[in-house]
Parts: sequence; structure tokens; C-alpha cells
Amino acid sequence: MSTIRKRSFDTLIIGAGGGGLRAALQLSQADARVAVVSKVFPTRSHTVAAQGGVN
Repeated sequence: MSTIRKRSFDTLIIGAGGGGLRAALQLSQADARVAVVSKVFPTRSHTVAAQGGVN
């Protein structure tokens, strides 16, 4: 039987688009423990997939 590891974070960011990843980077540079949750692989996040739809 496998065991479940407990982890703790200072911040949980939902979404790995440009805004979510930028927030994660900024928080991690401030020594916060950050978790990012995304429904898709980061290279298919909405900012990348917009292809010109972001102003």
C-alpha cells in the first residue's frame, strides 16, 4: 500500500497561463512555497494557445 505525502504551501495558484506563472515566479522569488494547478500541460495554457488573442 502506498502512503500519501502531505505537503504544505504558502500559496496555491489555479491556472498556469501567463498570469498564473508570473505570479508563481514572483512569489517564489520572495521565498514563498508555491503550488500551481492547471487543467492542461503548461505549454498548452491559454496564454500560449491564444496566438494573438492577448492584447
